[in-house]
Amino acid sequence: MDDGFVPRRFPRRHKACALSTNPYIVSMYRNDISGGNPTPAGEGDPMSDSQLYDTIGTTYTTTRRTDPRIAAQIWSALGDARTVLNVGAGTGSYEPPDRDVTAVEPSATMRAQRPPHAAPCIAATAENLPFADQSFDAAMALATIDHWQNPIAGLRELRRVARRIVVFTHDRGDPNRFWLTRDYLPEHANLWTGRPTLPELASVIDARTEPVPIPWDCTDGFYEAYWRRPEAYLDEAVRRGISVWSRVGPAAEQRAVHNLRTDLASGRWAERNHELLDLDTAVLGSCLLVA
Repeated sequence: MDDGFVPRRFPRRHKACALSTNPYIVSMYRNDISGGNPTPAGEGDPMSDSQLYDTIGTTYTTTRRTDPRIAAQIWSALGDARTVLNVGAGTGSYEPPDRDVTAVEPSATMRAQRPPHAAPCIAATAENLPFADQSFDAAMALATIDHWQNPIAGLRELRRVARRIVVFTHDRGDPNRFWLTRDYLPEHANLWTGRPTLPELASVIDARTEPVPIPWDCTDGFYEAYWRRPEAYLDEAVRRGISVWSRVGPAAEQRAVHNLRTDLASGRWAERNHELLDLDTAVLGSCLLVA
């Protein structure tokens, strides 16, 4: 999407779904659907969400795959919704196959990696959704809200266009909850300074909070996914699928990886975190906001 593009607000939801088949609408959005044009960067941010994922997203599908146990919890939270908007949809993970899904994703790189069978995808941002009020039964935003320029505005947009909302996010209230932040990458906690807290986000949409246990063998390689497999964080490909590493910068990343490698070799990591080794799941702050 070039800087002069203004997303059209579809008066009815079925027109948005027709993006992949309606010749007139496809001609309007051809570059946006195929990933040809970038979304304009957010003002005042040195690297917007779309820019970040245009940079690191080229290998995203290698390590970020739908975890069926997390998917089951998300899909259950959607209730009986038949029409679902997926905001910050990325490559299409967690899109329910048995529902009518429309996707929104600002990054051209991420859109280009969506599989052929994925839902139709529009280049737009959470803060300015191109849909009429109450167009969808439900809207979901999964592991994306941390990258929005204005999370409060984005949540209000979700509330405007959908009757039900499911957000997969994280409670940043206790940075010492996860050993990687506590012992190796304290810079992670600084990334959220000035951002809305979980209670503030929940209050915007009057949501309840539902913890999401992370399986020890989680197939979706987000930041906390390898809590019982620490050696995974030594893998460059794994780290490139986690935006945090790009955000903290190379010096912090190299120091954290070096120290973790040293502690794994010496046995210090296992000594510090022995209580995790027999757990099948861990509650590390990941949660759903359901409204």
